[in-house]
Amino acid sequence: MWLVFLSGIVEPAVYLLAFQIGFGRLVTEVVGPGGEVMSYAAFVAPALMMASAMNGAVYDATFNVFFKIRHARTYEGMLATPVGPVDIAMGEISWSMLRGGLYAVAFLAIMTLLGLSGSPWVVLLVPVALLVAFTFAALGMACVTFIRTVSQFDYIQLAVMPLFLFSATFYPLSVYPEPLRPVVQLSPLYHGIELARELSVGVVEPAMLGHVGYLAALAALGLWVTSRRLAGLLLR
Repeated sequence: MWLVFLSGIVEPAVYLLAFQIGFGRLVTEVVGPGGEVMSYAAFVAPALMMASAMNGAVYDATFNVFFKIRHARTYEGMLATPVGPVDIAMGEISWSMLRGGLYAVAFLAIMTLLGLSGSPWVVLLVPVALLVAFTFAALGMACVTFIRTVSQFDYIQLAVMPLFLFSATFYPLSVYPEPLRPVVQLSPLYHGIELARELSVGVVEPAMLGHVGYLAALAALGLWVTSRRLAGLLLR
C-alpha cells in the first residue's frame, strides 16, 4: 500500500527537483500571478502539486472501480442494502479524493523543504488540491463506467498526459498561441493550477471564484454521469 502511495509522489517530486537543480538555473525567473517575479521552480511547484492530486485521484477512481464493476461485482452486493448508486459514486469519489489529497499534502511538505512555499496562503493549496482531486475522480469514474476491457485504459492515459503537459503546467498561458488559449482554459487542471499559483504568491482576487465554480460544475457533472451509469449497469 505504501509503495503504491509513494509511487504517486515520486514522479512529480523528481520533476520538481529537476527544475530546482537543473532547468531552474537556465530559466532563473518568471513573472507569475499579479506580476510577481518568482523563481521557475516556485512557478512550477504548485502546478506539479495539482498534477499529483489529479493523478492520484484518476488512477484510484478508474483501475480500482473497473475491477469492482467488471470482476469483483462489489457494487451488486452493496445494492442489496439501502445504499444506492449515488451513495456508491460519492463513496468511491470521496475515497479517491482523499488519496489525491494525501499526495498533495506530501508534495506540499517537499515544497516547504525546498523553500518554495513563501506565502502564508500556501496552506490553502491543500483544499484546492482536494477540489481538483474530487473533480478528476468524478470525471474518471464516469469514464470508467464506459470501459469494458483493460486495453481501453489507454484512452484514459491518452487524456491525462496532454492535460498534464498542456494546462499551463510548465509555462504561463500567455506563451500559448492566441487561438489555443481557450482550449487550454477548458482543462480542469488549468483552473486548479491557476488557483494554486495565485495562492502560492499571496494573490487573492474575486476572479478565483470562477476557477472554483468551473471545477465544482465539472465535479457535479461527473458525479451525475457516474450515478446514472451505475444505475444502468447494476439495476438492469
